[in-house]
Amino acid sequence: MTAPFQGSLLDTGEQTGLGPLGSSVRRTALAHGAWVDVRPSWVTGADALFDRLVRAVPWRAERRRMYDRVVDVPRLVCFYDEGTALPDPVLDECRRALDAHYGAELGEPFRTVGLCLYRDGGDSVAWHGDTIGRGKKEDTMVAIVSIGTPRALLLRPRGGGGPTLRHQLGHGDLLVMGGSCQRTWEHAIPKTARGVGPRISIQFRPLNVR
Repeated sequence: MTAPFQGSLLDTGEQTGLGPLGSSVRRTALAHGAWVDVRPSWVTGADALFDRLVRAVPWRAERRRMYDRVVDVPRLVCFYDEGTALPDPVLDECRRALDAHYGAELGEPFRTVGLCLYRDGGDSVAWHGDTIGRGKKEDTMVAIVSIGTPRALLLRPRGGGGPTLRHQLGHGDLLVMGGSCQRTWEHAIPKTARGVGPRISIQFRPLNVR
């Protein structure tokens, strides 16, 4: 059961669109050659986009082996590979804008889009880095647009030895992890006992990064 969604008081219901990137993006340099960019409220009219994606995306539940048993993955997912039509034209617009802003630094376009639906505070993702594929050995970028109820995204150095950083993301916020971030840091969306509504995470990645 998905918890009720309460829209942002700052979302006036305008047509969904994108704000500028450029100087509005705030970069934080991390240890070991990693960095994080944050652009709050990048997607305007994000609540309307949330409503459309909840209905349009063919969400699926996954099960995963953990130790001696198979358990439900605590979120719903959908993955759009390169060349697959995206469920909303705003996602195409996001990818074009990200390519324009990060293309020279990344050296290639964002090609795949993954979506996760966190239905309530019981849905989560454990500490991890996107190290399946090239991210295990190469610097790369993962850009995340968060819509719906804000949830905490935590970052910490892989193996400990440093602070845990916290970003509260939702209602159209953009966070980009770059440099060595996937190899030398890890991130998580923890469970929360607070009554929170649903959130959708939209992840833009280069080819062969998961």
